Amino acid sequence: MNNLETLIKSRRSAMKFVSGVEIPKSDLDEIFSISKFAPSAFNTQPTHYVVVTDNDLKEKVYEAAYKQYKVKTASALIIALGDTKAYKEISRINEGMLHLGILSKQEFDKEVEDVNNFYDSRGETFQKEDAIRNACLSAMQLMLIAKDKGWDTCPMIGFDPDVLRQILNIPDQYVPALLIAMGKADTTKERARGYRKPVGEFVSYNSSPVQQ
Repeated sequence: MNNLETLIKSRRSAMKFVSGVEIPKSDLDEIFSISKFAPSAFNTQPTHYVVVTDNDLKEKVYEAAYKQYKVKTASALIIALGDTKAYKEISRINEGMLHLGILSKQEFDKEVEDVNNFYDSRGETFQKEDAIRNACLSAMQLMLIAKDKGWDTCPMIGFDPDVLRQILNIPDQYVPALLIAMGKADTTKERARGYRKPVGEFVSYNSSPVQQ
């Protein structure tokens, strides 16, 4: 079994964590510095992470997450936000390639125009959905990186986004995609891994899924 396969199979969603464990900021910074290489549409990099380690603030997030125990015991709470207006920064994102001569001025201008037209023409619903898609891509990679660094995680959608916005002063253009609890998993009563479908049940080649 190769290292990647081992890592993927060893990552579990932690249901509770060992209380009182502190994650060094250097570990978090290293995890984020690698996670930035996750793919994103047009390389707009719309994911923004809010890391909560302050105990008083963690308690408020715990309330917003319906008092789930894993939130209570986690060392850090990481909110993955998707920026619905990230595409408007495509000029700044690509200007380095322009200055290095990788893109000509004509190619640069066309890229900026095409990306802006792509999102503007599809409207706010698409922009929100795409922000969530990209944030989730980044978040999955972050969780694997965290596991490789010795930290356990649990991705969650069980939270009140409006309360979370208020607690963390999240601007309207950002949509909370996932809440990730991180720390050292308490495995004293860990359950066996849940059932996984065989490949034939979730993969179709050259055809659509068979309706149940």
